Order: sequence, then C-alpha cells, then structure tokens
Amino acid sequence: MKPFVYDLTWEGWQQWMKENGLPSFRAGQIFDWLYVKRVESFEAMTNLPKALREKLEEEFQFVTLKEIAQQKSKDGTVKFLFELGDKHAIETVIMKHSYGNSVCVTTQVGCRIGCTFCASTLGGLKRNLAPGEIVAQIVKAQQLLDAVGERVSSIVIMGIGEPFENYDAMMTFLRIMTHNKGLNIGQRHITVSTSGIVPHIYRFADEETQICLAISIHAPNDALRSKLMPVNRRYPFADLIEACKYYVNKTGRRLTFEYALMGGVNDQPEHAEELAQVLQEIPLCHVNLIPVNHVVERKFVRTPREDIFAFQRILEKHKINTTIRREQGSDIAAACGQLRAKHLETSKR
Repeated sequence: MKPFVYDLTWEGWQQWMKENGLPSFRAGQIFDWLYVKRVESFEAMTNLPKALREKLEEEFQFVTLKEIAQQKSKDGTVKFLFELGDKHAIETVIMKHSYGNSVCVTTQVGCRIGCTFCASTLGGLKRNLAPGEIVAQIVKAQQLLDAVGERVSSIVIMGIGEPFENYDAMMTFLRIMTHNKGLNIGQRHITVSTSGIVPHIYRFADEETQICLAISIHAPNDALRSKLMPVNRRYPFADLIEACKYYVNKTGRRLTFEYALMGGVNDQPEHAEELAQVLQEIPLCHVNLIPVNHVVERKFVRTPREDIFAFQRILEKHKINTTIRREQGSDIAAACGQLRAKHLETSKR
C-alpha cells in the first residue's frame, strides 16, 4: 500500500525531494497545501509542476476518512465516527472550551490494554494507525472549524488505543502538528495520555519536548489497579511511580494523573488517603478526577456527587492539586469507544 501524504514530517519531505533530485523549497509548498490551505488532492496543488503532481499521485495517497456518523452535543461537543480505507472505524471528538477548540484523536483501531471500565477495549486491538491516519483526524476537524472561522487550539491523544503502543507513529504525528510551517499547534497545548507503558514513559521524558503527559492511574495500589487495569501486571505500580518520578525530575514538567471514580470500587476515603501518600513522592503532579462513564457492557456505576467532592477534599488536605473533569458530550456517548462499540454491534446484527 502506498504511504499516506500526511505520513511525512517537514524533514521527511525535505529528504524525499533530495532523493528525487528536486529543489527543497517544494517541501515547503507541499506542507502549505496540506496544512495551511488543506487541499484534498494533488491536482489542487497548482504551483507544483504537473510532473511533480503526477509523481506524488503515483507514490502517495490521501487518507480515506469516510464519515459514518456525526453527533453534536448540546454543549457543542462534536463526535465523529470515521471509516478508514480498510473499513475499520475510529472516533475523533471536537470539544468546545472557553479557551478554544480541543480535538481528541485516536491512535489505534481498538485497544489491547483491557481496562475493565473502558469501551475502547471491546473487541480488542485490530491494528495501529499510520501517522497520516492520526494527522488526518486533525485536518478533518480543522476543515469543519474553517467553516465558522475557528481553529484547533489544543490536542489530546486520549481517543481509542494506547498511544505508547504506537509510539513512533505518535511521535511523527506530534512533529507534524507542532511544526511552524503547518498547523503550528503549541507543544504545551498537546497532552498525551498513557495507561502506564513504563519503558516509553522514560523514552518520552528523554524526548525533551514541552508536550504534556497524563497517566491513567485509577487506583492507589497494585492489587486494585491490577483488577481494573491488566497492564499493571506487566508494569507494576511501584515501577510506574518510579518512571513518573524520572519524568518529573528529567523534564521539570507537571504530571497529570487521571483517576476515574467508580462507585464502591476505588472511590472510598481510604483510597484517597492511600493515593495521597503515594503522590506526595512526586513533587510536580496534579490529579484529574473523572466520574466514570456508564458503558452498557461494563458493570461500573458513577460515584455519588458528594463522594467525589469528599475524595477531592482528602487529596487537597494532603496538598495534592486536584480538579474534577467537566463532563462534555454525555448526551451523545462521547466517551472514548462508545460510538464505535455501538457501530460494531449494529454491524454484527
């Protein structure tokens, strides 16, 4: 299969020009057509010689993102279900904030991590996305926003899949997104979320970027975390905390811990106290409490509102900076994997 036109970074296009005996400035023209003008065909790149356009057509392809469904929430959240060229489906979400538009992207078709409360793992992992398939999600979102004179201001890599299990494609995507000749998204306006793939936390720390990192922790100890997140059996809790310390010490950046509260499972005062003791070892951290999303196929229920605030108060008593995630798109099942799971079930029928 031909590579996608969005697979190449700025440097990749420069190298391609060199290998094909073409002037390097053509790379800048292509980047401009792809990410500034956002065209969807080589023929539209009118300042390129016809021979070059034909060569691009011969060697590359545009990503196929066929819209299967689009749902819009009353809070402005827009969720897309896209069909890829091989008929697999992925989700992309645009979230409206007071500070701008954030886009949540998917990095894999399905997920093999197996978190017991998440819809993304239903059906397992089918394949990794190519860099260009991740990039195309942002381009599609920006094209929608173009119609209302707005832009993508931030990105969260929190959609379907485990980004660190598709590490190289994710990093290529990040380099394309942050390049000043393209969409020019500021590094500090991008967050990568991982379930805790320990070796890649070290690797990501050594990348020396300004991109934010969030860890899905969801439990304060090994035993409970292993029940909720099978990945903990592969990368035990103590090893994860050591990797987090390394990240903070190496980068000097604050680390976010995502903690999904599940009624009667991980939301009791003793859980909050134990979590506080663990996180006091990490000087720069923040906890984002997430009321668990109801997934029909899962048994978990939402923590009562007053218990969520009580959990937050305990963490803050121990000087752990804590926020409660604002719900968005709850009326359209905007949580990751829910729309895809519904589509898969319908397809089976």
